[in-house]
Order: sequence, then C-alpha cells, then structure tokens
Amino acid sequence: MLRLPSHNQRFHLLIRNLSSFASNTTIFMTSKHFLPSPLLPQTLSPKHFSTPSKRLLPSLSSKPIPNNHSFWLRTNGFYSLPSPSDSSPSPAYSQDLEDQPSDTRSLQILNHKLKQLGIDITKSVAGRENRLMCPSLTAYFAERMISSKTLKRNAIMQKRSGDEIAIAFTYWRKGELVNCKYRDIAKRFWQEKDTEKILYGLDDIADASDIIIVEGEMDKLAMEEAGFRNCVSVPDGAPPSVSEKEVPAEEQDTKYQYLWNCKEYFKKAARIILATDGDLPGQALAEELARRLGRERCWRVKWPKKNDVGHFKDANEVLMYLGPSVLKDIIDNAELYPISGLFNFSSFFDEIDQYYHRTLGYEFGVSTGWRALDNLYNVVPGELTIVTGVPNSGKSEWIDALLCNLNEGVGWKFALCSMENKVRDHARKLLEKSIKKPFFGVGYGSNVERMSVEELEKGKKWLNDTFQLIRCENDSLPSIQWVLELARAAVLRHGVQGLVIDPYNELDHQRPVSQTETEYVSQMLTKIKRFAQHHSCHVWFVAHPRQLHHWIGAPPNLYDISGSAHFINKCDNGIVIHRNRDPEAGPVDLVQVCVRKVRNKVVGNIGDAFLSYDRVTGVYKDIDESQKK
Repeated sequence: MLRLPSHNQRFHLLIRNLSSFASNTTIFMTSKHFLPSPLLPQTLSPKHFSTPSKRLLPSLSSKPIPNNHSFWLRTNGFYSLPSPSDSSPSPAYSQDLEDQPSDTRSLQILNHKLKQLGIDITKSVAGRENRLMCPSLTAYFAERMISSKTLKRNAIMQKRSGDEIAIAFTYWRKGELVNCKYRDIAKRFWQEKDTEKILYGLDDIADASDIIIVEGEMDKLAMEEAGFRNCVSVPDGAPPSVSEKEVPAEEQDTKYQYLWNCKEYFKKAARIILATDGDLPGQALAEELARRLGRERCWRVKWPKKNDVGHFKDANEVLMYLGPSVLKDIIDNAELYPISGLFNFSSFFDEIDQYYHRTLGYEFGVSTGWRALDNLYNVVPGELTIVTGVPNSGKSEWIDALLCNLNEGVGWKFALCSMENKVRDHARKLLEKSIKKPFFGVGYGSNVERMSVEELEKGKKWLNDTFQLIRCENDSLPSIQWVLELARAAVLRHGVQGLVIDPYNELDHQRPVSQTETEYVSQMLTKIKRFAQHHSCHVWFVAHPRQLHHWIGAPPNLYDISGSAHFINKCDNGIVIHRNRDPEAGPVDLVQVCVRKVRNKVVGNIGDAFLSYDRVTGVYKDIDESQKK
C-alpha cells in the first residue's frame, strides 16, 4: 500500500530519478521514497536479460482498485496486480515541449515514460492510498520470464509483512477463493490457517483431458508462458523420498489430501504429465502422484542437461535459460511413466543397436573350445542348458571340461553345486583337466607323468580363483531357492558367470500336496531361468533320465528325463552326453555330444558332435572324421 507525497514533493522526487528512466531502469517504490527493491535478485541474469528489454518494464496503474475488484481481499491486507493501462499509443513529443520551462518539460517527459509503465501520476491525489503490485515484484517475476499478463490472469497478489512485501499466490476453485500461499524474500512459505488444501490453478484443468502437474507455483506460471494453461501445482512441495508403505485410504492420506480434494478434476483426464523437479525429492513426488493417480495414464518429462554434470531443475529454470519454445518441446515430448513389468521396444533400442553391431561381447555366444561344437552349441550368458544322459556316460565330466575351456578361453568364473562329488574328488578332476596330468601316479595314471607339487600348488590357486562351492554343511538336502540365493551372492561377490547344479534328484523337492510334480518342475525351472536372465549367468542343470526298461544302448531323449517334459520345454539348450560301451560298436573313448535343442538359432543348431575322452587326464579333445568309425 503506497501513499503518494504532495505534488511538489512528487515533482522533485521524479525529476531526481529522471536519469534512471533515461537508461530504461525500472523505478522501485516504497512508502515514501524511490529506492532499489531488496527483492530484486543480486545474481547475474540469464542470457535473455543481458541487454535491456521492454519485457522487464512492467505495465502498472496508479488508479485505486475498486472495492468490488474480484482479486482484492481487503480483510487480509494483500493487493492484486492492477489491470494494464490503456494500450492506446501516447502522443509523440510535440514541438510545444521545447517552449515549456525546463522543469515542466522534464516532468512531462517523465509522465510519458511512467505512462508507458502504466503509472499515471497525473490522476493521483495526494494523501490517497494507491493499491498496486510493487514494481520490484513485477520485475522479480519478469526476471523469471513471467509476464504481467500471466500475473494478472493468475491473480498474483502481494501482502505487506512488517517491513517486507510477500508474494501471495491465490488458490481458487470454481471462481471462489479457497486458500492463499505466501512467499517472502528469504523463500519462506506459509499459508492461511484452517483452509482447505487444493491444487494451485485448479480451475485451469476443469474438463481437461491432458493435465500437467508441477512442483511449485512459479513452475505453473512458467508453463503458461510456454502456452500451457492446463497445469496445476502441488501446494506443499515434495517429500524427501518415496514411502515404503502402501498408499493409505483417502481419509488417512493427509500428506496428499489435496489430491483427494480435487479428485473430480482428474476423472476426465486421459493423460497426466508429471513435470516435477529433477532432483530426488521431485522424482519421489512424481512416484507418489503416479501411485495415486494411476501409472497407466501418467507421463513424465526429462529436463535437459545444463552442463556436463547436471540438468535443469524445473520448468521455470528451463524457461529462463532456454526459453518458452524449448519448454513447450519438453512437454510435447513427455514419455510414458514406467510401469514395473511393462515396456516398449524403445526402452531397449540401445541394446538392440549394440546387438546389431556386435558390441555386447557375446552376441554369438562363447565357444566351448571344441571345433566340433562351434556350429552346434555356444554358451550364452543368461541361458539355461539341461544336460542329461544315462548313468556313467560322463555328463559331469564333460561339464567340468567345458568349464575349464571357458576359463582358459575367456576367463569365466563359476559356482558349483555338485552334490554327487566329494570336494577332494571334484578338485582332482578339475586339476587333471587343467594341468593335463594325472593327480596320482598309480593305477589309472601309472604309465603317465604325475603332476608335480609345484603344479599342484599353482593349480590350487587356480581352483580358488575360478570356482565357488555351494554345499550344505549338514545332512539336509538343499532346496532350489537356497541354491539360487547362494549363487546370487557368488555373482555379486565374486563375479561368477556360470552356475552348475548337479544333479536334479539331489535337491529337496518338497511340495504342497495339491501340487503335481509337473507343476513343481515348471515352477522350479522358471525360478532358475529368471535367476540366469537377471544376473546374466549361464546355468547348467544336470537331470538323469528315468529308468529305461528297454534300453538298447542308444542315446536317450530329452523327453526321457525323470520328472516332467518341462525340462525340454523350458530350457534354452538341451544336450545329451553319450559314451560308447561296446568295443565292437566302436572306440570306447568316443563321446557323442547330442545337441537336441537350441532355442536361439544365432548361436547353434541341432546335431551331433564327437569328442575323444582321455581317461587318465579326463581331457576331451576334437577328433578326426576317421576316428568316429
């Protein structure tokens, strides 16, 4: 509220400040003098304000605001931005001014400049109160690219609090004032007591199909400068983090009661754009809003980068530094709010590009180390391979040899849940395959040089660096869930890329009475596949075939696996290991690797490969075609 000085005082004060207007500098008013406003920020302006701009000069009027003005709340002591002054052009300076006395000529020139600002001092009366928004506040908004037109339409007001002037954001619903929120120079906020909490700008989203929600009133005004009036702001800012609790019932959801108070305004909304701040509390607010409004109709914005290390924080900052057109583009290009488990292909375009250009590393899988298998079976991270074969066909031995090849070729590490092997026996088998010498010098190894102590010590370090053991320390059987939890720890702690579970029938398979074995196996394999995919870890699962009553020595089929046809239905790869036992049928060291299923045609094909097995060292080697006969 301003009291104008007398005519003579006003004349001399205005003459003294004439030079300020000559350089397009706004005059700031206080109750008795023209002084710079403390509300004008002292920081450097964005590039938009590096030169004087007409937009910085607010259009104000010194006319008293009528008592029935819809935006003037006399009882609370805050006042509205007055209507812009007459937009008709002011007359050009006439030649008659040259004939006027110096003081009169200066005053008329200054009157002309004040009229350009909307302040008509010729119609002011000494001693009368003049209700208008302090020019410093208008300049404060203009510094943030908020125009007087937007301030007027949103009924931005001011309230004197002691010696300071606070901005008043008025909250309306269906044309009636519901609440008022204040902001002072220190960016302190407070609201009228005992008022209903609603969204700021609520009437602007009535019957809107698209609604934008921002975090602060200034962002709501910024959206209007970018052409969006269908925008509201939350009244209470953002929470520090997302609540871990379920969304409470409406009557108990006190923090977000403003949403429930405005729920009728969202009934027709097909798209709700969450344009909250880019910091962690702002993202937490977006999640809390989406939980209540429905993620399926929510979109979100991504604020552009400000520099190499940070992004713009909110709508008003984008408006100030990048302008309204960029802010409009950001809203127009809002993306779908993520829903857990629901994706579109665009979320994976980067990975698809890497796959196409073969920059992921294992697009065609990893070679087994045997040439005979290169066109049939390659190891892909995240897949499940079922391995079967009749007893004593060498299933476990072949897998051990495969692990040694993968470690030697690409440095993979492994977790072993091998329940049929004692640790010392399993260590012997692995060391023999790695060092290619027998562990003992008697019996099977009596005719070959035994590994030395030095080789043993080196091999022990290799074992420790390459393998993690998953074993029960008591006499209980491990469940698949227990195995996968320890395997997950091995992946995270030791970086293993492969898991061996050998065999299926050594696990604890307790299940509800109402669940069939087929249902149990399906559920178990689903858990294993999810583990493999989530941790990019290849899993080899050994399963024995059921008893073959009429077996004639041929390799079994994957459908012969005991338990369920799901073993072949759900696996990515299915392999049968078969070894000849009849010397009359061929070499007894001949191992047939039957690849019976390959889900991904990029990495393999169905077919058979033959390897030779060295019983002394446990090593598998490629063979010539002539050796197969």
